[in-house]
Amino acid sequence: MVAQGESNDALLGQTTCGTLLHELQIIWDEVGESDEDRDRMLLQLEQECLDVYKRKVDQAAKSRAVLLQSLADARAQLVRLISALGDNSLPGIRIPDKSTGTIKEQLAAVTPTLDHLCKQKEERIKEFTQVQLQIQKIRGEITRERATGVPQVDEQDLSLEKLDEYQSQLKELQKEKSDRLRKVHNLVSTVHDLCAVLGMDFFGTVSEVDPSLNDSSSASIQSKSISNETLAKLSNILSTMKEDKLKRLQKLRELATQLMDLWNLMDTPNEERNSFSHVTCLISAGVDEVAGPGVLALDVLEQVEVEVQRLDQLMATKMKEIALKKQLLLEDIYARAHLKVDTSAAFESILVVIDEGSFDPSEMLQEMEKLVEKAREESMSRKEILDKVDRWMLSCEEESWLEDYSQDQNRYNASRGAHKNLKRAEKARILVNKIPALVETLATKTRVWEAERGTPFNYDGVPLLAMLEEYMLLRNNREEERRRLKDQKKFQERANSSTTNGGTGSKRHSMNQNGSRSASRNGQRNAARPSAPVNYVAIAKDDTASHVSSNNPAGSGSP
Repeated sequence: MVAQGESNDALLGQTTCGTLLHELQIIWDEVGESDEDRDRMLLQLEQECLDVYKRKVDQAAKSRAVLLQSLADARAQLVRLISALGDNSLPGIRIPDKSTGTIKEQLAAVTPTLDHLCKQKEERIKEFTQVQLQIQKIRGEITRERATGVPQVDEQDLSLEKLDEYQSQLKELQKEKSDRLRKVHNLVSTVHDLCAVLGMDFFGTVSEVDPSLNDSSSASIQSKSISNETLAKLSNILSTMKEDKLKRLQKLRELATQLMDLWNLMDTPNEERNSFSHVTCLISAGVDEVAGPGVLALDVLEQVEVEVQRLDQLMATKMKEIALKKQLLLEDIYARAHLKVDTSAAFESILVVIDEGSFDPSEMLQEMEKLVEKAREESMSRKEILDKVDRWMLSCEEESWLEDYSQDQNRYNASRGAHKNLKRAEKARILVNKIPALVETLATKTRVWEAERGTPFNYDGVPLLAMLEEYMLLRNNREEERRRLKDQKKFQERANSSTTNGGTGSKRHSMNQNGSRSASRNGQRNAARPSAPVNYVAIAKDDTASHVSSNNPAGSGSP
């Protein structure tokens, strides 16, 4: 059977159209087919052969057309790829010549280049996609607009120049992201420092902005929000916290200043002051210099406020004591300056303000010091005149003593202390002789003082010029009285010298003469002391004031 099969194959391999036609004619001869039938069948056979050839030609034409279309498509695709990828990215790539080789050879020459460019296109698309994805991501982080899906790549332009443009955009965005991350980090760090100084919850504060900001691990740095909204919120929070810091610092400075003023006013020991040294050190500190945990926390402010309130209450009590001391000091200054000034009204108003609690201790002390300083200045302006008044009064006292001494009949007796009185009398006469000039000088200076200040110079409420005028008037009256008594004495002596001596008459004359001398002495003594006191300014101040007031009502008042 194997040999028979091989024989059939050999026969089939040697069969041709002529052998088949010969075999067909043998069959027809044996069958006895007519010539007409044979011609008809041969014609039919020829037609069938033509149909077969025609189909084969059509198929070959279609196949050629397909190959030509494939070649054209390949060429077109090759052109598009070269255009899309750019000439600069395809060194050595060229389109095969159409006139070289058969269609299949041309197609075979294009196919490897086309496959290479297709792969390169796929790789380029991946590169574009990756770059655009990163750009899309960073832009989303900045604008907080989340993009969905893969970005659409423009396959018509996959050139290296376009890729470089995207990469440049990516680099700019990466730099912007880096700058934003650094800015966010700086803002968050500043917020952290301010939260520490103000005693605020840092994590709670930044979580309100964005939850990603409260994670300080290095792995989460790149994942922190860098959006415009986040930066704006951080900037607003930071601005608010800085304003809050400044307000708290100003408040704490005011409280610390009050605290130090109260300490200084009450002589608070250093041990008690040291407990608030962390507050008082901020008085001269700048805003940027204030740092440290809880330095400006609300509880610190509250603690200082409570301490200031406590010291204010103590200060109110002490200020009353100080006010009373200042009033006594003021009254003493005015008393030494012989000024009658009512200080009670001013200090009563001070006590009312202290009771109301609406006072500044420093300002109040300054006001009281101003009152005292004004009194001292006024006292100093009167000092030169008062010194001369003291000299005048001392001279008047000596004048009064000398008058009494001159009337003493035993002044020349060798009694104990007589020589001292004699020396005092000599000095007293010198002082008394200088009284008119002293009074004149005192009156001149007093008038100058009054002209400069436009107010009378009062001494214990009495105008000094009126005192001086009345003193000089009394002194002149006294001198006139002395001269009158002296003339009367001379007259009596002349009368007595003409009387006859002898007997009882002589005794009577002697007695009358002694009586006249005694009367003369008493009269002279009484005449030397007029109704107004001789030593006018040496008597008690109240009596002086009332006496001068009664004699010169228009001179009352105080400067």
